[in-house]
Amino acid sequence: MPAATVIPVLHYPDVLAASVWLQRAFGFEERLRIGGHRIQLNVGSAAIVLAQGSAPASAHFSIMVRVADADRHAKAAEAAGAKLVAPPQTFPYGERQYTAIDPSGYAWTFSQSVANVHPSAWGGELVE
Repeated sequence: MPAATVIPVLHYPDVLAASVWLQRAFGFEERLRIGGHRIQLNVGSAAIVLAQGSAPASAHFSIMVRVADADRHAKAAEAAGAKLVAPPQTFPYGERQYTAIDPSGYAWTFSQSVANVHPSAWGGELVE
């Protein structure tokens, strides 16, 4: 198993094609193949599992991934065929983010930390 604490399992009709696309568009790295029905991918210190199955008709969630450069990442993703639904923009909470949809309809938000802003400055509440 990957070392990540939380590992989302996403269903794709063709896990091999999905793996190739996610690697090309979003920079994931393949870790393990299990037959033709399951593939583990890593990104930084996180991991996802692609499992054979039906993609959601409409996903009611998104996956957030930290990146070093949101603008460069967005350009590469778009060039690889990702549909950008929200271009890179900087938010008051210190993150520069964009959101893209993959060919199976999953929403991916990529986030770059650009400033260390205390939550009270933008209406958040730090609870620790």
